[in-house]
Amino acid sequence: MAYDDLRGFLSTLEKEGQLLRITEEVLPEPDLAAAANAAGRIGEGAPALWFDNVKGFTDARIALNVHGSWANHALALGLPKHTPVKEQVAEFARRWDAFPVAPERREDAPWRENTQEGDDVDLFSVLPLFRLNDGDGGFYLDKAAVVSRDPEDPGHFGKQNVGTYRLQVIGRNRLAIQPVPVHDIALHLRTAEEKGEDLPIAITLGNDPVMAIVAGMPMGYDQSEYEMAGALRGAPAPIATAPLTGFDVPWGSEVVIEGVIESRKRQIEGPFGEFTGHYSGGRRMPVVRIDRISHRTNPVFESLYLGMPWTECDYLVGPNTCVPLLKQLRAEFPEVQAVNAMYTHGLLAVISTRKRYGGFAKAVAMRAMTTPHGLGYITTVIVVDEDVDPFDLPQVMWAMSSKVNPADDVVVLPNLSVVELAPAAQPAGLTSKMIIDATTPVHPDARGNFSTPTKDLPEAKDWAARLQRLLSEARG
Repeated sequence: MAYDDLRGFLSTLEKEGQLLRITEEVLPEPDLAAAANAAGRIGEGAPALWFDNVKGFTDARIALNVHGSWANHALALGLPKHTPVKEQVAEFARRWDAFPVAPERREDAPWRENTQEGDDVDLFSVLPLFRLNDGDGGFYLDKAAVVSRDPEDPGHFGKQNVGTYRLQVIGRNRLAIQPVPVHDIALHLRTAEEKGEDLPIAITLGNDPVMAIVAGMPMGYDQSEYEMAGALRGAPAPIATAPLTGFDVPWGSEVVIEGVIESRKRQIEGPFGEFTGHYSGGRRMPVVRIDRISHRTNPVFESLYLGMPWTECDYLVGPNTCVPLLKQLRAEFPEVQAVNAMYTHGLLAVISTRKRYGGFAKAVAMRAMTTPHGLGYITTVIVVDEDVDPFDLPQVMWAMSSKVNPADDVVVLPNLSVVELAPAAQPAGLTSKMIIDATTPVHPDARGNFSTPTKDLPEAKDWAARLQRLLSEARG
């Protein structure tokens, strides 16, 4: 099932027992963020959370943890809620191959119902804002899809970027935005500033569940997120034209904010509790001037708690990081079997591959570090053999403990790029990266004693199914 807006998805979550309505009055701080934080600690079937009785707000509708479990992630893709994560990743990869699917342009977008313009723009009158972590420097919009265009090729649909970037509210009509240098919006902003121009943007809040997934996906510069959303949905993504910028935005958004990133203007942004499980400090970041807000009547404010993993952020960006890396690597190395980049948005990746020759695994790892995502995120790659499941951590630990000779199989590469948010980077944005080759050496690499590996008994597969059936019968 393809969802055209957030509300339709929330209805399905409720029918599936995956949305919990909190009816008693709560405080905006710390209760909202604490509840979303707690949802990440109660297991893989955690529900989305709905709050509409928040002290100090007369008319709030707040959705949290919408993607915050594998059950919810499965439902977002139209899969049964009990679909195992490995199968979700495999289905994600299968749908990737349908890309591109052209979007469907629609009129009468529901967010056109209400408008604020010019001096009337006031974020505080539209959104029930609250801090997510105690040390945050202010209120954040952290689950928005931000639309920007290449200033030198604005008519190229594929170069129109839809990305998720953190946005701090610094005034009723002002935001500070963090455009990570490896991301497309940073390229757009640099081009605009070199021309001495502001960069128009549209910021969309409360989007359909697949749009939230693709906005955080590492894709090629000229690949359209809307065309990828269509592939993942199995139906064209509905889009509409934003009235001020003329940009393509999701048809079903709750709120559409339009304005510009003001050229060469910077203001302190942060600190903010990030996906790394650490606060990032305050830095001078570009400033957004808001010129127009369009929103649905009684808009739902969707926000995302992130901090020490696992949180909703990790479920949201897990498969959509694994699959692009898998597809990009396979394009050059068809021997690659699977990629597990679930950990801290792919700061660590586990790759299983066959080998053509000695040293091949290290070449695969170096290529992973130079993919669009790897340039800014991957700091450690563990490479394992094709018969090791990278999603099965005991198998990965076995490969590392039995096949790694640190003198030959660990490679450290100094002074490579990484997102400034990576807490181990020194200075921010620069780090050493590590390859751990936990594969079995092949010719001409003749190191070690790996000639007689044990294998599962031929009957073990049938017995595994038999044991699962017997356990299911015993448990009723």
